[in-house]
Amino acid sequence: MLARWRAAGLMWPAILTVLTLPLLIGLGTWQLQRMNWKADLIAKLEARAKAEPVSYTAALGEFVKSDPDLKTGDVEYLRVRVTGTFDHSEERHIYAPRTSSQGWNVYTLLKLDGGQPPVYINRGWVSDKFKDPATRAEGQIAGPVTITGLARLDEPKSMFAAPNDPKSNRWYQRDTWAMRWGEKGPPTPAEQQMMQLQGYAPFSIDAEAEPANPGGWPKGGTTAVKLPNSHLQYVVTWYGLALTLLVIFGVFVRQKLAEFDAKHPQP
Repeated sequence: MLARWRAAGLMWPAILTVLTLPLLIGLGTWQLQRMNWKADLIAKLEARAKAEPVSYTAALGEFVKSDPDLKTGDVEYLRVRVTGTFDHSEERHIYAPRTSSQGWNVYTLLKLDGGQPPVYINRGWVSDKFKDPATRAEGQIAGPVTITGLARLDEPKSMFAAPNDPKSNRWYQRDTWAMRWGEKGPPTPAEQQMMQLQGYAPFSIDAEAEPANPGGWPKGGTTAVKLPNSHLQYVVTWYGLALTLLVIFGVFVRQKLAEFDAKHPQP
C-alpha cells in the first residue's frame, strides 16, 4: 500500500494532512475551552452585579487579598456601597459617545471620612450640552452621599485610543492614576520619590441609575454587564475545517488512486 501511495504521489499530501489536522482540532478544542471559560465569567459577573452590595472596606480588602501589588485585584463588577462627600473640583470627563449624541461619563472624586482612600465615582453620562458643570448645577451634590455601584478596574491602554488630554479635561480611557493629577498630568518617577502620595482606591465605581441625580444629570447606570461570547462560531469553524480537510483529502486520495490504477492495471 505504501509503495502504491508513493507511486501515486500521495505521500506529501498525506504528510501535510497529518500535520495540519491536529492543529485544526487543537484550535477548535482551545476555542471550546475559551467558550466555557467565558460562559463561567459572564455568569460570575452577572451574579456580582445583582448581589447585595459589600462595604467599601470589604471591597478594598478583597482587592488586596487577591492582589497584594494592587494591580489586578478580583473586584471587577463587584457591587459596592460607599459613603462620602464629592469633591466637584476633581471632576473628570471620559469620552462616551452614543448613537443619540456625543457625550461623556462624569467621574468625580469621593472623599471618605476616617482616612480611607478616596475613590472616583462614575456618576453617569452627560451629553456635550451638559459637559460644563455649570449647566447642571443642581446635580453638583454637596454634603455626604451614599453611592451604590459596580467596581471597575482601569482600562488597559490601547494603541488605537486617542491620547488623554488632561489640560482640556478630555479623557479617552479609564485611568484613575492619571486622572488623580488633573491638568498637571502625572509626576515623573523622580518627582514621585520626593512626594508623600496619598493612597487612592485602585478601582473606580460606576454609580447605579437610582437614585437619580438632582436635575437628572449626570444619568447614572452607564454599566452594562455584557461580555461577548462568540467562541462557539470559532469552535464550529476550526472543527469544520478539520472535517473539510478530511473529506477533501479522502476525495483526493480516491481520485489519485483511481488514476494510478487506470494507468497501471494489475495483471
